[in-house]
Amino acid sequence: MRILGVASATAALALGVAGQALACNISEFKAEAKCDGDKGVIVVTDYDASATPAVITVFLENNGADDKQVGRPQEVKGSADGTPVTFQENWKPDATYRIHVKAGRVDDDITPNLVTQSTACKKEESSTPTAPASPTPKPSKSTPASTPTPSASESTSSAPAAPASNAPSPATGDSNLAETGANSNTGLIAGVAGALVVVGGGAVYFGMRRRGAKAGS
Repeated sequence: MRILGVASATAALALGVAGQALACNISEFKAEAKCDGDKGVIVVTDYDASATPAVITVFLENNGADDKQVGRPQEVKGSADGTPVTFQENWKPDATYRIHVKAGRVDDDITPNLVTQSTACKKEESSTPTAPASPTPKPSKSTPASTPTPSASESTSSAPAAPASNAPSPATGDSNLAETGANSNTGLIAGVAGALVVVGGGAVYFGMRRRGAKAGS
């Protein structure tokens, strides 16, 4: 009986040690700050092969104290390959987060605290190539370009001057003869001649009267 009791105790002790070895441990949890497009997220992965249910809570730290709780606590069951749970948090660069895990006998924080990277998330650029602009069609060589019709003002201002005539210009005297039929001084000369004739005739007339008067006396 003693031998049977010792064997039973040994088996129970072995099972207890094995159970403790399979129980979850805080070292089996990993926290990361990642980017989902231009949004930040915090991912906590549970690598507990015993699949012990765990509750994860995330806190934003400020000067060593909790500033706020990020979302609600989330439950996860681990696996050997790791089971992730995601918290939506648009984190800022170099921010500090405390991740608390409660699973079975584990009630502790992941150490050290999670510190985000120094670069914020950026929006991913679109990979769709931009269509090249269609080339401008060139005018056909067989079609002559239309000549623009000059405006009235352009045609008037650009009209060439009439060529000078090679015929000699008439003299001043010739132009007067052409207009009156004779020299413009002909009338004046004729008038003076007529006056001289009248004066001469009057002198002859008065001379003859004086000569007749002398003869009669």
